[in-house]
Amino acid sequence: MKNWLLAIRPKTLFATVAPVMIGTAMAMGNGSFHLYSFLAALMGGVMIQIGTNLANDYYDFKKGADDEQRLGPTRVTQAGLIKPEKIKSAFILSFAIAILIGIYLVTRGGWPIVIIGLSSILFGILYTGGPYPLGYHGLGDVFVLMFFGPVAVGGTYYVQALSINIEVLIYGLPPGLLSVAILAVNNLRDVNSDREAGKRTLAVRFGIKFTQLEYMFCLLLAAIFPLRSYFIYGTHPYTVLTLLILPFSFTLYKKVKTFPASSELNSVLAKTGQLLFLYALLFSAGWLI
Repeated sequence: MKNWLLAIRPKTLFATVAPVMIGTAMAMGNGSFHLYSFLAALMGGVMIQIGTNLANDYYDFKKGADDEQRLGPTRVTQAGLIKPEKIKSAFILSFAIAILIGIYLVTRGGWPIVIIGLSSILFGILYTGGPYPLGYHGLGDVFVLMFFGPVAVGGTYYVQALSINIEVLIYGLPPGLLSVAILAVNNLRDVNSDREAGKRTLAVRFGIKFTQLEYMFCLLLAAIFPLRSYFIYGTHPYTVLTLLILPFSFTLYKKVKTFPASSELNSVLAKTGQLLFLYALLFSAGWLI
């Protein structure tokens, strides 16, 4: 069980839970909350992310990106804790469960849900698998921004309200940005081993300084983003509660700046995930007050 928890990486699941919370809060705000759709979106999203995490573990091992010099948390395939065939079967099973859950959402939301679900699974595999893995060519940040941001928030809102509007998609950007910040820490920590393995993340392409600034930019923009609603429309003033993440953001940035390419960033990665969850709580509460 301990080895499987290592493989699943539960600390990263905030990246799925947070946008589902935000999309649900926005649906509740206009009286469109639907309990079963919320639960299905949450469970389906979590299963897709678990499948993606397991697929990354498997394909990074196959491509030689993980070795004994890895600074991050243990990858079970590389460490020999679980056989590659079992990890492969597990990520296929995770995606299959997500599809089964998605059948209910399709009966409610129709073909848009088919497109969202299948594309999420496809890109979850293509992130490190396939002939042109996104994470190996500096495209991982775009994938994370979109699928853990507007796609997740918009999809969650849609299956409950059965409609969508541009504001929902726009407010999907902050959780997407915070998920990109998580990825930036991961890439910064692994920049040296990724370079040796031929994994051309943005940290490898543009360097440590760029990645540190990318991290801070994502945190700052996410924190101040809700100000637009108040200043442009004069609505939802309490969403500015998200500014409360700023002191924590600066503390984490200091560590990112002090310990690049270091195992010290493992705790920063975990705390950035917690910060994302805190952001979702603050935004959701502010939206509903």
